[in-house]
Amino acid sequence: MDKQLAETLAGWRRHLHANPELSLKETGTAAFVCEKLREMGIPFVAGVGGTGVVATISKGSSNRSVGLRADMDALPITEATGLGYASTNPGVMHACGHDGHTTSLLGAAALLSRSNDWTGTVQLVFQPAEEGYGGAMNMIKDGLFERFPMEKIYGYHNWPGLEAGTVAIHDSACMAGGARITIDIEGHSGHGAMPHLTRDPMVAAGHMIVALQSVVARNVDPLDSAVVSICAIEGGNAGNVIPGRITMKGTARYFNEKTWKVLEDNVARVVHGVAATFGMKVGLDMPYGIGATVNHKADAELAAEACAESGIACRRDLLPAMTGEDFSWFLKERPGAFVWIGNGPAEPGKELHNDRYDFNDAILPNASGFLAGVAKRALRG
Repeated sequence: MDKQLAETLAGWRRHLHANPELSLKETGTAAFVCEKLREMGIPFVAGVGGTGVVATISKGSSNRSVGLRADMDALPITEATGLGYASTNPGVMHACGHDGHTTSLLGAAALLSRSNDWTGTVQLVFQPAEEGYGGAMNMIKDGLFERFPMEKIYGYHNWPGLEAGTVAIHDSACMAGGARITIDIEGHSGHGAMPHLTRDPMVAAGHMIVALQSVVARNVDPLDSAVVSICAIEGGNAGNVIPGRITMKGTARYFNEKTWKVLEDNVARVVHGVAATFGMKVGLDMPYGIGATVNHKADAELAAEACAESGIACRRDLLPAMTGEDFSWFLKERPGAFVWIGNGPAEPGKELHNDRYDFNDAILPNASGFLAGVAKRALRG
């Protein structure tokens, strides 16, 4: 990639970083993507699956096709980086690097449109609502694969702690499946000095949190991997009042679909059992979220070949992560692979979903180069 394009991409990325938008609200981001595609002379369709955008680049006479995907949404986090291009949208931040993902796909579009050493069709998928709001499924339901044919699809996520610009490829699962957990516990409120006249949901919640840790420890095969975490508890607003209701929120993660059933059944058993013990009414919402992101082995190999052809360092030795990825829905529909690209050192406080995180602009040339390279390699067969 030439220096001028790299600098242009860095400017685009910082613009997106300064103007983050939450899932399902990416209107400004989508408009920016459309503007840049229009400037490059690349045809596109907006409004796919909500605020999604799909651009199409075709060259030569080949009828082969491949998809490349980037996500566009930000997170409900107040930024604490102090950067000159920090978020101007209070309480919203690109704390996961989707600003960089979007920019690198625009960079791949530039590289592919300028290059004449390939033939076929590349579909550039700019996906909304990756952060737990069903953006991939919305695009699929809106006819993504029928309206924009593609034989395979590829994507990536930046990865703090991995050497900057290095591509990590997994032969199978690279990220976990996940489901959100919401538990409503209803008791009877009263004075904190007279607990015998109440049904205390706070005590029930404490026992429930501890008991839920047994779900993985005593029900999941030790050779498998799973997580159940309660991450938020809401209820009460005075130090001398026992609340009438407590709400807890958390997540379950897994790699194996059979393990999902184990988690689903045993979380329900523990929640209802503890609630009954303490005389509480309880509501549990734990809908199926996303499956594990599982690469197709042949496409993992193809991605490694693309790295070699592009001169990009590649690693095959990293373990999968328990984080989840909406891209898993695409891999259920088409073969493909999802890789990690190193963001550089994960200094304390600069990890994903942290208020001091920032995407590393220095990896944009490798990220765009990988996406363009893997598309060309896939189109060759």
